[in-house]
Amino acid sequence: MKDKFFEYIHHLQDTITHALESIEGKAKFHEDNWERPEGGGGRTRVIENGDVFEKGGVNISGVHGELPKSMQAYFGVQEADFFACGLSLVLHPKNPMVPTVHANWRYFEMYDKDGKIVDQWFGGGQDLTPYYVFEEDAEHFHKVCKAACDKHDPSFYPTYKKKCDEYFWNSHRDEARGIGGLFFDYCKKTESRSMEDWYNFVTEVGKSFLDGYIPIVTKRKDLPYTKEQRDWQEIRRGRYVEFNLVHDKGTLFGLRTNGRIESILMSLPPHVQWRYDHHPEAGSEEEKLINVLKQPRDWVS
Repeated sequence: MKDKFFEYIHHLQDTITHALESIEGKAKFHEDNWERPEGGGGRTRVIENGDVFEKGGVNISGVHGELPKSMQAYFGVQEADFFACGLSLVLHPKNPMVPTVHANWRYFEMYDKDGKIVDQWFGGGQDLTPYYVFEEDAEHFHKVCKAACDKHDPSFYPTYKKKCDEYFWNSHRDEARGIGGLFFDYCKKTESRSMEDWYNFVTEVGKSFLDGYIPIVTKRKDLPYTKEQRDWQEIRRGRYVEFNLVHDKGTLFGLRTNGRIESILMSLPPHVQWRYDHHPEAGSEEEKLINVLKQPRDWVS
């Protein structure tokens, strides 16, 4: 399973980066292959200073070795070895009318000292972080997520949409990071669902990503915007940074397993503002976003 999924994310990285370059026009992805001293490595692809994407990364990794003490305590196990692989992407567009997007699809195995698999699971998801609310964009993104889920189980979308709303919540701000999408973790074998079933579901979601995001980028990337709207984008990016550094489990896992710091922090945008006690003008489009982020919404009914 690990070889099968690792091959899948290699192909998916190629598919996604080629599609993004085709609508970018100016910038290209820079590829950086790296090795982890304790075992494994990855292929980082970063795009910067483009006409459409100010910064973005589409990274794959496959790391293995002895599970660090900090993670042993986290998982509640004694000495163990592990293998983890996945694709993680974040795209920060230049135009504030285009939303930031994040996605991740991953697989994890844990072994005893004889090399026997003692646990394995899939995880992942995809979510949208707009700076201005275009309801048709939110509806489109969620409908693509729902369609991918419905091919496997009609309960998946409402379940994983709710988990996404709960996970991407900046509790210290009492607001969502964005308008959500899907979030699933610890997808393990059960009596009714095999690991092959989970593989088919997770790869279905991964294949749906471009269908959910590219039409939004194409529709919004050439809209005019003002300096004030750009300032708002950078202020909201600050909230994005806060979530990734304070709450995000993927960031913490990478840091605790001696991951490659440049790849882990690839998700951070290049230009950000933190203004003291900032509040948008009453009745403005900026306040409309804040109101949306205060309470999760049903975007597909």
